[in-house]
Amino acid sequence: MNDRWPLRDFLELGALLTAVPSARLHTRHVLWEWGIGNLGDSAGLLVTELVANAVRASREMAQNSAVRLWLPSDSTQILILVWDASPPPPVLADVTDDAEHGRGLVLVEAVSEQWGWYSREDSDGKFVWAIARLCFRGKSNPAAIITGADRLSAERGSIWSCHRIGTNRPR
Repeated sequence: MNDRWPLRDFLELGALLTAVPSARLHTRHVLWEWGIGNLGDSAGLLVTELVANAVRASREMAQNSAVRLWLPSDSTQILILVWDASPPPPVLADVTDDAEHGRGLVLVEAVSEQWGWYSREDSDGKFVWAIARLCFRGKSNPAAIITGADRLSAERGSIWSCHRIGTNRPR
């Protein structure tokens, strides 16, 4: 990672049901320590959904493996990067109103500035990432540090706006 992301944290968790609340609490504490606790609600929701998906994907494999969480930040935004050993990509499902599951990535799409995934040839599994941003403009571009994100940014457009939960923003 480059110098534009001076704040960094890493956490490795077992693919256990308790990993989700542990990751969420860890994220809230790290953000508070960094002085950007006001990102806590958005980041907490994103960590919850991404880690829950990673735990589920890892538990479905024959062998349980670790789930890894990286939290780089430049004090204006945080990149939430989660790795699991399951290679299939995440799928944004079209769920019905009465469905009990399947809304995780819909929430990630709604709350994050951007999200995506990538895999590397030198690694099993996949990385799923999302970005939460404070409500003031910054100059850093998280796509520059994510392998494969340049492709995604080109496909979706790289629009950075002030993030507030519940507002419509251009994509």
